[in-house]
Amino acid sequence: MAMPLTFGHGKKHLSTVLVLLMLQAFLTHTVLPLCDQVYQQVRAQLATRQTLFDDLRALTRYLFFANWDDLLAFMLAQLEPAPD
Repeated sequence: MAMPLTFGHGKKHLSTVLVLLMLQAFLTHTVLPLCDQVYQQVRAQLATRQTLFDDLRALTRYLFFANWDDLLAFMLAQLEPAPD
């Protein structure tokens, strides 16, 4: 019988782990636009946040980036300006 994916913490703690992951995502989406200038530049070039996530998904599916800064630098260098 296959064990459910519980991030190694067992069924008892799964909800706690999921809440912590959601809080981390919320904080990331709140802090990045305020503190990361390259992120701000990438977001300014993209029409919507959905476009950003679609691009992130596609890039990380096919290319390896050593870190977040390398990924954003690549995106900034390769982005075409958003249509007006």
